[in-house]
Amino acid sequence: MSLLSVQNLRQHFPVRGGVLHRTMAFNKAVDGVSFELGSGETLGLVGESGCGKTTLGKAIVRLLKPTDGSVQFEGHDITKASIREMRPRRRHMQMIFQDPAESLNPRHTVRDILEEPFIVQQMGTKEERRKWVLDLLDKVGLPATATDRFPFEFSGGQRQRIGIARAIALKPKLIVCDEPVSALDVSVQSQVLNLLLDLQRDMGLSYLFIAHGLSVVKHMSDRVAVMYLGKIMELAPAEELYRNPQHAYTRALLDAIPVPDPSKRRARNLLQGDVPSPINPPPGCAFGHRMNHPKWEQSVGMDLTLKEISPGHFVQPCPCCT
Repeated sequence: MSLLSVQNLRQHFPVRGGVLHRTMAFNKAVDGVSFELGSGETLGLVGESGCGKTTLGKAIVRLLKPTDGSVQFEGHDITKASIREMRPRRRHMQMIFQDPAESLNPRHTVRDILEEPFIVQQMGTKEERRKWVLDLLDKVGLPATATDRFPFEFSGGQRQRIGIARAIALKPKLIVCDEPVSALDVSVQSQVLNLLLDLQRDMGLSYLFIAHGLSVVKHMSDRVAVMYLGKIMELAPAEELYRNPQHAYTRALLDAIPVPDPSKRRARNLLQGDVPSPINPPPGCAFGHRMNHPKWEQSVGMDLTLKEISPGHFVQPCPCCT
């Protein structure tokens, strides 16, 4: 049984207007996403800004209430669970946010921030919680003297380590990593990524790893899902996806990866056109519509559900992109 099973998940936000503030349309941020995640596995989730990656992560951990579909965690459907029903499950589902400067309370010390999960879950005595905080700081490579300092006194990389410590405090099974290194210097990114890999090995964690950088995702992930305009275009083992991309959007993202050697040149399939609005997405294949592909009209009315073309390799069966 998979640790996490997401089936046909949708997250639509009402767009209101007019004098009576009526619902005029819906922003279809996530529009029918399905995948599974096993214990100890990392699934990378990539795509352009605004494609719905962060919204999907928040819906999975129930920071947002999904519009439709289902999220099953350890075989239990949590899609419509109440706040009271979710509380014991939140111990096992945590999230690392993109910007630690925004996600950490600036008025709380590090001790307050790291003790809070234990207090909410009513775990341990005051002395036990203080000991657990010191253990957490040691795990993420911060000194014990950090406990009485505030987040603004740390560098960006150190603040993200505090965010990671908070995420692992309750020994979760699943962590949604929402672009955890995109706000950090390149020299610090590798340190944080290696920390995440070490914690995964030591604690048996599963990651949903959201990122823009495909090179980062390849380093971290067992499988990779490529998302565009609220839908998954392609899902495959990491090595397979990078070696044999089948969807045109995946190939375009791979072509956008910079080559570290300035003397080397390569042909690139650069993205053209503008991303359609999620409020009024085009029928059929949205990426084919963006590229004005001559076969786009053939995709209108087609069943574009992911199809398995080889073991573990799924792709949207679109005539204009595959």
